[in-house]
Amino acid sequence: MRRKGNEFTFLLVLTSLLIIITFSNAMNVIDTTDVITDGQTLISSDGSFELGFFNPGNSKNRYVGIWYKKITAFTVVWVANRDNPLTNTSGTVLKVIQPGILALLNGSNAVVWSSNTSLRIAQNPVAQLLDSGNLVVKEANDENPDKYLWQSFDYPTDTLLPGMKLGRNFVTGHETHMTAWKSSEDPGTGDYTYHVDPTGYPQAVLRRGSVELYRTGPWNGVGYSGLPGLKNNSIYTFELVFDTNEAFYHYALRNKAVLSRFLLNQSGVTQRWSWVDRTQGWVLYLIAPVDDCDSYRQCGAYGSCNVGNSPKCGCLRKFIPRVTEEWEAADWSNGCVRKTALDCKTTVSSYTQTSNCQIQIIHGLMQV
Repeated sequence: MRRKGNEFTFLLVLTSLLIIITFSNAMNVIDTTDVITDGQTLISSDGSFELGFFNPGNSKNRYVGIWYKKITAFTVVWVANRDNPLTNTSGTVLKVIQPGILALLNGSNAVVWSSNTSLRIAQNPVAQLLDSGNLVVKEANDENPDKYLWQSFDYPTDTLLPGMKLGRNFVTGHETHMTAWKSSEDPGTGDYTYHVDPTGYPQAVLRRGSVELYRTGPWNGVGYSGLPGLKNNSIYTFELVFDTNEAFYHYALRNKAVLSRFLLNQSGVTQRWSWVDRTQGWVLYLIAPVDDCDSYRQCGAYGSCNVGNSPKCGCLRKFIPRVTEEWEAADWSNGCVRKTALDCKTTVSSYTQTSNCQIQIIHGLMQV
C-alpha cells in the first residue's frame, strides 16, 4: 500500500509540474521580474498570436516580433527591432523596466530597442500580448486602453490588423502609418510608406521616400473614390473617422474566426489577404494600385489615363498638351492646358460631359 501511495504522490507531483510548465510556456503577460529570452514566447490568451525571437527567411539575423500562432504559414505582423537586428542572442532579454518601458537588452546589457517613454508612471507595469495581436505596456490589472503606457498598434510595421488605426491624432500630433520591409529577409524600414492625408477630404497616400506614387481619392462616406474594389463584403467592415481630434481609417472583421490582414509589401503595393483553412493558405482579396493609371499624377493636370490606349495618356476634350515635346517623349507629367483661354466676360457657357471617369484628386487630374 505504501508503494502505491508513493507512486500516486509521484504522479501527482509530476502532473502538477507539467501543468506549471505548460502554463509558464503559454503566458501572455510579463512583469518586472520576468524576462523573455530566445526560445521563449508570449502567447495571447486565445492562442491567436505569439511574440518571440525569429529570423526571416534564410537570414541569420534575429528579431523580436509578433506572428499568427494558429496557422501553418509563418506570418509576421509586427517587428520591434526592425532596424537593429541581433547577430547573437546569447544573454539577450526582453523585459519590462521601471517606470514602465519594454526594453530589448543584448548580452552587454545595452538597449537594442525599447518602447518610448510615457507621461504616465505605473507602479506595477506589465507587458501583455492581447488577443488582437496588440502588445501593450500598462499598469497591472488596469484594462482601460486609454491608460496604456505604450502599444504596438501605435507603431505598425508593414501590416494593419483589425483594430489598428491608420491616421493622425490632431491633439497629440502622433501619426500612425505603415512602412514596408526592405525585403522578405530584411524587415528593416523600407522605401514605401502608406498613410492617411487629412488635408481637405482625407485620403490614403502611398509614397516612396518623399515622392507621392498613389492616392486613393477622397473618402466619400462609403469608401475611397479611387478604390471601387473597396466595398461592402462578407469579411470585414471599414470606415474613416474624421473629426476635430483625429482622422483615421480602420477596419473590423465581421467574423472573428476569419483571419484578414492589410499589407504594404516591399514593392510598394497594398494588399488585402484572407486566410482559407481548407487550402491552408493566404488568398489575395484586394490590391492597389491596380495598374499604371492608378499612379499619382500619371498624366498631369487635366490629363486622362486609359491603360487600353497607346499611349495611355491623353488630354480631356478641348485641352492640349502643355509641352508637346515632352508628350512626344512620353513625359506626361506637366499635363494639359485649354485650347482656348476662358473668357469670363462672355454670356455663353457650356459643359462637357465625361463619363466613366475616376477623379483622383480635386486639382483637375482625372482618369478614364
